[in-house]
Amino acid sequence: METTTDEFAELVALRRDLHAHPELRFAEHRTAGLVAARLRAAGWDVVEGVAKTGVVAVLSGERPGPCVAVRADLDALPVPDRKTVPYVSANPGVCHACGHDVHTTVVVGLGERLARDRNWPGTVKLLFQPAEEIPFGQASGGAAMVDAGVLDNPAVDAVLGLHCWPDLPAGVIGVDNAVAMAAKDAFRIHVAGVGAHAATPSRGVDAILVASQLIGALHHLVSRSTDAGDLASLNVGTVAGGNSQSVLADSVEMTGTIRTVDDVVRERLKARLEQVVAGVTSAAGTTAEVEWANAMPALRNDPRVVARAHAVLPGPLGAGSVRRLTEPPMTTDDFALYAERVPGLYFKLGVAGPDGCHPLHHSLFDVDERAIAAGVDTMDVLVRSLLTQRLGTP
Repeated sequence: METTTDEFAELVALRRDLHAHPELRFAEHRTAGLVAARLRAAGWDVVEGVAKTGVVAVLSGERPGPCVAVRADLDALPVPDRKTVPYVSANPGVCHACGHDVHTTVVVGLGERLARDRNWPGTVKLLFQPAEEIPFGQASGGAAMVDAGVLDNPAVDAVLGLHCWPDLPAGVIGVDNAVAMAAKDAFRIHVAGVGAHAATPSRGVDAILVASQLIGALHHLVSRSTDAGDLASLNVGTVAGGNSQSVLADSVEMTGTIRTVDDVVRERLKARLEQVVAGVTSAAGTTAEVEWANAMPALRNDPRVVARAHAVLPGPLGAGSVRRLTEPPMTTDDFALYAERVPGLYFKLGVAGPDGCHPLHHSLFDVDERAIAAGVDTMDVLVRSLLTQRLGTP
């Protein structure tokens, strides 16, 4: 079933409403309320307040069958919206710079379509998750949803998700053969220094200078502790320390991430990071503490669902609309926690217009809204296929 003109217009209006009213992690009250109201009106059984601000909607078809779940993320980013558009964010400093407004709109559109035509077997669960975007040390919304039992009662047989992808044109679907997103380990390093007057630096230990040496040494880990064929990325994203231009800083705190695909490389880089921190700080005559948090596994697509996607999508979507993606990106997503439990597929939804697209998390990020129709049509085909023909054994 293809998206009609009227359906598309309604979904674009919803997406723009969500984009204009973004909400941060675990505060997605308005967004969740809109989602719940629309699906309840369409005939779904809706539960709000799951994992604080999540929404779960359940609908059964006309006869028994498997259970398929579809997940969307609700939250926005603490990024200012610098676009000049009618639907610019009305919440200063907060923006849907990662496309979660599109994800939510696509899954609402899917739900309304499935409710209009229930000539399908089994059960569908729509999972609207809070807090996919999290700072260091805070809980993942995906973990909270899984812990709340959203994959149970009834047990989910397959789970689907999508992510806006600026590297693909609108209307094109990207399917990763195996790994769809990298693993992530977040670190926080607290460097201890000794305060002193800037005129007598030998009497102290400058934590800022030590931190600067650490940053350079850490970035060498990827080039010197991994092989050329290994996929890995390291970033130091925040640095905070010091109280005066005339005082040696007595402490610095910095946070960052390591992203990998291979578990052996992952553990090697974590161990090497701790060795580098110990070595640099020891040479400087001080110490540092390393804290790890927000460990997220690599997001692995189930080969059976990948094969199903390539079998059923090209016909309805048109020739050339589905692309095989072979090199995993270094981005991370807590959809990995669902895919660890249940056979899953996380596909990339092309959102670039004729003039291209700003990258994810950019304050000018926007989408070619034709992608919304492609997302709904893709989800519709995949869900109906998984409901009518169960996956074979692994």
